Amino acid sequence: MPTYTGISSEAFRHPLDSQAEQALRNLPGFDFLARKFVEFFAERPQLIYLMGNTIQVGPRQYSTIYQIFRECVRDLDIYPEPALFVEQNSQANSYALGQEHPYIVINTGVLDLLNEAEIRAVLAHELGHIKCGHTILIQMAIWVRNVASRVGELTFGIGDFVSQGLLLAFYEWRRKAELSSDRAALLVMDDLNPVMTSMMKVTGGSIKYANECSLQEFIKQSENYQALDEDGLNQVYKLLIYTGFQGEIPTHPFAVERLHYLREWAVSEEYQQIRRGNYMRSPASGSVNVSAEASENEKEALRRQIEELQREINRMKRE
Repeated sequence: MPTYTGISSEAFRHPLDSQAEQALRNLPGFDFLARKFVEFFAERPQLIYLMGNTIQVGPRQYSTIYQIFRECVRDLDIYPEPALFVEQNSQANSYALGQEHPYIVINTGVLDLLNEAEIRAVLAHELGHIKCGHTILIQMAIWVRNVASRVGELTFGIGDFVSQGLLLAFYEWRRKAELSSDRAALLVMDDLNPVMTSMMKVTGGSIKYANECSLQEFIKQSENYQALDEDGLNQVYKLLIYTGFQGEIPTHPFAVERLHYLREWAVSEEYQQIRRGNYMRSPASGSVNVSAEASENEKEALRRQIEELQREINRMKRE
């Protein structure tokens, strides 16, 4: 597997991802929501929940998965190493979140459905989110959606700022961000097929009938889906689906669309140049690249938090 030492996320970030993020940040109300998010959001409870209710992957816990994960971390040059958790959930899903302490959660449904190469592709995809600095905006999108669903209740004065346009912009960005992470998966795999088969299986794969799934047929389905755009009315229907007219707003592009974009990039000169080692090497502003000094500062901050918590516990015992 190739290793991209010093690679910047900007080397492979999809332009639609960048454009959608910029459009989101330029919308009225975004800056206000960002300030409120920083004020009220707490990352530590999520980590406590994961530590208590999932299995943390390590050298002696899911050791095979941990070795695959560490190789992906190395190949994308991500530092420090994020945490990885396995959750007991039959749905074939995974996600990456966290800002100060990024982490990935992968469901047992993924481990049961996919082979090791496909699991590597999924892990590389989630690490792509971390490398691109997506996780804080993804967390913010989830938070804003929850706030919007509670308008009229206690929303810290945020409800009035969550417009339909802002919500749609968050969803649009989240979908485009997936395209960048798919590229990260391809870079790590250096092979398009396991990335595509992982998408196919997560979309509608079956353990029992896995031998009856055809990647070539799924590729043909992707091409047929793109051909629908020749009818202008179909384009309208697609837009209505993505804006929630037919139900819940999708947070990911359809797998057949992701396949289309990734197959295009796989034959591009941009991808070939990166494979040859010709890529942007300065760390992107959103990527996870910290110095050893910064890591020590984090440890000192955590030590102070623990001491403060212990003092508060002692005070409560005395009362």
